Amino acid sequence: MLRYNQLKDKTKELLAATGLKRDEFEELLEEFKKKYTTNYPADRTKEGKPRQRRAGAGTKGKLDADEDKLLFILLYEKTYPLQTMLGLEFEMSQGQANYWIHHLLPILQETLAEMGMTPERDATKVAKNELAQEERAEMLIDGSERRRQRPKNAEKQKEHYSGKKKAHTDKNILLVNSQTRKVVYLSPTEGGQKHDKRMVDETPITYPSGATLGKDTGFQGYEPKGVHTFQPKKSPKVRN
Repeated sequence: MLRYNQLKDKTKELLAATGLKRDEFEELLEEFKKKYTTNYPADRTKEGKPRQRRAGAGTKGKLDADEDKLLFILLYEKTYPLQTMLGLEFEMSQGQANYWIHHLLPILQETLAEMGMTPERDATKVAKNELAQEERAEMLIDGSERRRQRPKNAEKQKEHYSGKKKAHTDKNILLVNSQTRKVVYLSPTEGGQKHDKRMVDETPITYPSGATLGKDTGFQGYEPKGVHTFQPKKSPKVRN
């Protein structure tokens, strides 16, 4: 079974699994524990009923430790594996994996929100968002695509088919603070057919005064008012 203790001293593996370094994971873990305890007190069952036995009695669950709970839900969010494969990693059935995803995901979301780590979802409020103003207002914008199951409806198939990826995908626009490497804004999800430039043209993102914005060729012609835009150059090693 995959456990946090196996990964905590393996920087690359932990980063690949969760997107966090050890100090970042453990900082999040402290708040995650508090939120979990608040939502699921030790004297209550997971259904909210008074316990008939003391906490910890009975068979130990696969995710008994808080750090393993956090590892489980972060790995799911970072890599989005099939629930069957996630269950194999943690030695549980697909049904158990499904239960834990729905049990832990709200806790993670609430924790991140209270820590101010969730991206802005309202494009008109980006300029005033603390994540945008942290350090210097140096931003990078890009489109992110992920594969999805092919829709059965023919019109939906066309809407989600990405010629670039040669697959059916969902797409979001991400705005990142290049100084802190934190996601400042996450756009609504669109079908993979829609072009990045069209998505931002239809989304009135506001930027802090004097902000700089790095963009790739997919955003050619996107010039927000009052923002200095530039196109980062690829290194010779990448081009070759």
